[in-house]
Amino acid sequence: MSTKSKEVEVGNEKLGRKLSLAAVIAIGVGTTVGSGIFSSIGGVAAAGGSAIVVILAFLIGGVIMIPQNLVYAELSSAYPDNGGSYVYFREAGSRPLAFIQGWVSFFATDTTGIAIMALAIANYVSYFVPIEGLGLKFTAVLFVLVFTALHCYSVEKGAKWQTFITSLKILPFALLAGLGLFYVRGDLISTPALASAPVGIGALLAAISATTWSYDGMQSAAFVAGEVKNPEKNMVVGLIATVLIVTVLYTVLAVSAVGLLPLDILSSSAAPIAEAAAQIPFIGSFAGTLTAIMGIVVIIGSLSSIIFIQPRMQYAMAQDGLWFKQFAKVHPKFETPMFSILVQSSVGIFFIFGSNIIELLGYFTFAILLRSTLTFASTFVLRKKANYNPTYKMPFWQLTTTLAMASTLILLVSTFQWAPIPSLVATGLAVVTGYPAYLFFEKKYKQDPAKANV
Repeated sequence: MSTKSKEVEVGNEKLGRKLSLAAVIAIGVGTTVGSGIFSSIGGVAAAGGSAIVVILAFLIGGVIMIPQNLVYAELSSAYPDNGGSYVYFREAGSRPLAFIQGWVSFFATDTTGIAIMALAIANYVSYFVPIEGLGLKFTAVLFVLVFTALHCYSVEKGAKWQTFITSLKILPFALLAGLGLFYVRGDLISTPALASAPVGIGALLAAISATTWSYDGMQSAAFVAGEVKNPEKNMVVGLIATVLIVTVLYTVLAVSAVGLLPLDILSSSAAPIAEAAAQIPFIGSFAGTLTAIMGIVVIIGSLSSIIFIQPRMQYAMAQDGLWFKQFAKVHPKFETPMFSILVQSSVGIFFIFGSNIIELLGYFTFAILLRSTLTFASTFVLRKKANYNPTYKMPFWQLTTTLAMASTLILLVSTFQWAPIPSLVATGLAVVTGYPAYLFFEKKYKQDPAKANV
């Protein structure tokens, strides 16, 4: 069910193609460059144990995203519809798997992602305003409400805001990384590995695994492919540009960080970016304030992006009779999937009050890696279909797809090791509740397609 540059419709419900190439890149970069880099660089330093390994980890961590984005580029050019991976499973002929991954996305990745981002913003706000406990959670809710309102109001205005905030948040990162290069100390980069760290390939693999959260979000634009102008071209260019921009930015930032701060301090710091920035002349004592401001701006961009893109999956599912029909409704004036946005944000707010960031991260990471692995695997099925006609075909597709799957499988195992309980919860949610829910919707679909999603 491909829309190929047409509007997505269900009866009179439709979402027009209003998003430009700039919006595609802004969504991908804006979603990816978030809270992860602020904390993960210390974790990467601890896992890798040496400055060179840290630099290589961020470089390789970005490089292994290239096959993944090439797979998404091909799939999105074949099926430029809203819904991302849900659409690819559906077109591969597996409605149960399509539904289950959409079900898990709603409860385990998309809504928890909203909570993670909102709580992270509130934590940075607390640097300037003494808030904690419920005050912190209500502050997080306020940010969710603001961006929910924005993206309910207008697709075009939401996209313009996303482009602006992405440009704004990339600027301080680029300046910090660029300035840091002028003050890098060669002796810090050549320092021997920490005695407590693993050595050799084991250290490098551990460090690459620790970059996962920083690089997550690269394929976000695939969720809104049904609203992208000229998607056959803009989705491909946008996805490839996203991985290149983020990889260069993170690698340069890693060089600056390990060249400004001794690795033992960087690896144990609660605010590694702030401490590294403090080594740059003229920043010094302002480093904490600068980093807090950067954190607020950066994560606001990510929160805005996920509230914008994620409800499109449930919108697509509702169109196919595999979700409640209200989710397929488009507001007649604002031309947005308002109901889908409102419900997803509401569930995100529930998670804000029901858990903490660490628990949510394990829950989120395992589920999203599992979804990604299965999405890449669907390429082998889709390539055999007679009606599979992507306008872009990835080079060496079997090798590229295998590399994409291998990288997510390695990270999947790594995530299970550090977050076994949340990982099991995510898996249990998929199997125990997902399939019965699929049968519920499928029964209605078979009984009366016109009322499939009642």
